[in-house]
Amino acid sequence: MMSQQPVPLTEVIGNVPYRMAFAGGWSDQPFMSRLNPTPPASVVTVCIHPTFRLMDRCGMSTSTRKVAAQLWGGIPDGNPETLVRELYAAENEGQVAPSGSQDMVGLIYPGVSRIDYDASHEGGLFPMHIESNTDPQVARWLERVVSMVPICPRPDGYSPLGDARLDPEWVRRLGQSGRSCFDAIVGRDLTALGGAMNECMQCWEQLLPHVLYHDTLTVDLKAVLTSYQSRYPGAMYSGCGGGYLYVVSDEPVPGGIRVSVKER
Repeated sequence: MMSQQPVPLTEVIGNVPYRMAFAGGWSDQPFMSRLNPTPPASVVTVCIHPTFRLMDRCGMSTSTRKVAAQLWGGIPDGNPETLVRELYAAENEGQVAPSGSQDMVGLIYPGVSRIDYDASHEGGLFPMHIESNTDPQVARWLERVVSMVPICPRPDGYSPLGDARLDPEWVRRLGQSGRSCFDAIVGRDLTALGGAMNECMQCWEQLLPHVLYHDTLTVDLKAVLTSYQSRYPGAMYSGCGGGYLYVVSDEPVPGGIRVSVKER
């Protein structure tokens, strides 16, 4: 019997990276950033290798990734800022509610990125500054302390925007959570990273309650989150309405998936 040659997974799911979004999310939307009294606001993304297929509708930028695959096949060489704008234009052409540019930055910029948004800069649509860290030691540390626990894709008919309580102080805290998150990762500070993620979730709950509570949801997202936050230094959802739960721990997390950070 002839043995079958193994098929590389990237031939099936593509070789475009995925991206994780940590603290600060929603700050790339002008309706949020224009209310920040102390700009800029920061969002943290992590570029990861496609070592397994991520679920759709989980806040992992899979729709942007599909557009990138159709546009380029893989991420091409070139000026990353130019590529971000090209991918942004391709995905948002004709869209009434455009996706935020942190999705494109997270796929194109390697390593860990702090993306700073100020509504006075290009209307808040694109970053005023991107700070990227591609230190292998930082990448290996992050791979060791962050696990992804699958929870649920966001359901059909779900929207996080039905109840917006955009208080400027909470908007400020949201943007600061991203900066604190990036500093914690670069400093390899487990406790600070967990704290930044917990702070981001608190901001989401206050600003956009439907992130956690919605008639279409069949999972008690708040209860799941609280359980993990009570047992580990920190946890936050990958997106609105569920997705994966990022759990910060220096010990293995049952059911957790490890990722491989793309450094270049």
